[in-house]
Amino acid sequence: MRRIPLSHLMLLAGPIILSCDRQPTQPSDISAGSSSSSPAASLSSTGTSATTESEITLKFDPHNFVHDVDNRFFPLRPGTRYVYKGIEDGEQEVNVTIVTHDRKDILGVSAVVVFDRVFVHGELKEKTFDWYAQDKDGNVWYLGENTKEFENGQVVSTEGSWKAGRQGAKPGIIMLAHPHVADRYFQEFLPDVAEDQARVVGRDIDIRVPYGSFHNCLKTVEWTRLEPGVKESKVFCPGVGFVKAHSEEGPFTSLVLTNITQVAR
Repeated sequence: MRRIPLSHLMLLAGPIILSCDRQPTQPSDISAGSSSSSPAASLSSTGTSATTESEITLKFDPHNFVHDVDNRFFPLRPGTRYVYKGIEDGEQEVNVTIVTHDRKDILGVSAVVVFDRVFVHGELKEKTFDWYAQDKDGNVWYLGENTKEFENGQVVSTEGSWKAGRQGAKPGIIMLAHPHVADRYFQEFLPDVAEDQARVVGRDIDIRVPYGSFHNCLKTVEWTRLEPGVKESKVFCPGVGFVKAHSEEGPFTSLVLTNITQVAR
């Protein structure tokens, strides 16, 4: 489950992190293996009212995508850097996310590459390249991630890495074009590796984080079968995207947006 660590705000490691952000170079493909055909499904629903859960699946058509990701709850403007601070596993963490100018072709779709790093006391603990694309209707698809965990500067795990079209992995939805309360959807799907799901639980939410105050925000809850008893809520705000995460069940985690800047290409 892709968790975002976080905040009881401390500026540990900030100067170290912020001094070296330029356009990163993404790695090569995460593994060998043959590509599968583009997965597809149809829109289905288990209910029609706002109080009845609806399972959303969308048809994946590589000819139905646009170049930019401008969904109001999940905008990805190249060159934008987001800094988050929080707590996970009892430790203060800093999460730095950069929307790069890089693109990656996955299942015939040109995806935006997002570069994400997690630091504890200034030491790199995790580095991930995520791949997103938006269809013509405005839904933002999640097409995979290349993730590495570090200890003492050495890679110790690539658990959670996946790429749509490889080894049975299918694209997921990271943000719907028109989310409604009780909508439920898979964000990623590779059996026993990546099975995150999300449910929309709130709309028109007002929230304040260290970076500022926001209105008309969206709240989701995420979970995965692979981590029973763990759930995390996230808040996404218009024109900004992800601003806050907090554990709902399981070990305490917290994450809040503290800064947004532009980085050199």
